[in-house]
Amino acid sequence: MRKIKALLLTEGMHGMVSQVEGMAKALNVEFSHKIVRLGFPWNLIPPRFTPVSEIILKDKIYLTENHDSSLIISCGRKSVIPSILLKRKNPNLFTIHIQNPKVNLKNFDIVIAPEHDNLNGENIMNSKGAIHYITDLEINNAKSYLESKIKNKKVVSLILGGPNKYYNFDKSQLVKIFNEVRFSFINQGYQIIVIPSLRTPKPIIDLAIKEFKEDGYVLSTVDKQAYLSALAIGTSIIVTCDSTSMISEAATSGKPIFVAHMKTKKNNYRFKKFYKLFKDMGIIRDLGEKVENWKYDKLNEAERIAFKIKSKIKN
Repeated sequence: MRKIKALLLTEGMHGMVSQVEGMAKALNVEFSHKIVRLGFPWNLIPPRFTPVSEIILKDKIYLTENHDSSLIISCGRKSVIPSILLKRKNPNLFTIHIQNPKVNLKNFDIVIAPEHDNLNGENIMNSKGAIHYITDLEINNAKSYLESKIKNKKVVSLILGGPNKYYNFDKSQLVKIFNEVRFSFINQGYQIIVIPSLRTPKPIIDLAIKEFKEDGYVLSTVDKQAYLSALAIGTSIIVTCDSTSMISEAATSGKPIFVAHMKTKKNNYRFKKFYKLFKDMGIIRDLGEKVENWKYDKLNEAERIAFKIKSKIKN
C-alpha cells in the first residue's frame, strides 16, 4: 500500500521544522519540505490582515509545480496563507496547521496548538508542549556518538538556545547560569556536555568553551547527532528557558530536566503557563533547585496526536 504524501511548509526555523517533520513521521507519511518566503511588506504583516493571494509570495514554485501530495502540514505565521491557497486550489487536500494560525480556524482541517495557548474549537487538538521530531529510538541510537568524550557516570547536558523576542540571551545572564551550573553540578563531581543551537550567539559559545573546556566537552557547532547523544548520555539535562521546543524535545528522554531562567524583555505569560504545566507533570524543575533524580512518563505528543488524526485522514 502506497504511503500518503505530504507537503510541509515552514519558515525554516528549527522549532518549526521539528514540529512539521515530527508530525509527518508520526503519521508515517512520505514528505517534502518547502521553505516559505513572503515578499515585503507581507513578511511583516499578521496573517489575518494578509490577502489570500499569490502576490504575497517570493517563491510560487510549490504552488504551481505538479506534486501529488494529499496532505499539507504547516507551522508558523508565514505558512498560513500558502496552506490556505493550496487548499483553495485543491479542496481535497487535508490540511494540518501547527500553532495558532491567528485566522479563522475553519481554514484548516486540523489545528494543533499547545495546551498553554488556550486555543479551543471543534478541529483543535491540544498538545502538552511542542510537537517535535525527536524519538526515544533516535536518542538511544545516538548514545555512542559522544561517549568517548565523557569519562564519568555523572553527566549534565546543557542545551543552549538563543535570543528571541522574550529573552536577550546576553552575556551577563549566561554568566549567572554557568556559575549556577558549576555550583550545582561541576562542583558535585559531574562532567558537562554543552550543546549549542542555531540561535546560540558565537560569543556565548566561546564563553562556554572558556568556562567548561576542562570539565567535559563543549561543541562549537550545531550537530544533531551530538544533541541526541547528549540527551542519551546526560543523567541530568539543563535547557535554557527561551525554547519550549527544546524543553519538549528533552522530555522525550525521561531524564530530570532543569530550566535555566533569564530575565525577560516582555510579558512571557505563555512561557509561564508552559513551565507550570511541565512542573505539574513532574518533568521540569528550576536550575538551582536540589539536584536529584526523578521519574516521569516520557513525552511523545506527536505519536499521541497522530493516532487521533489518522482516522480523520482516512475518513
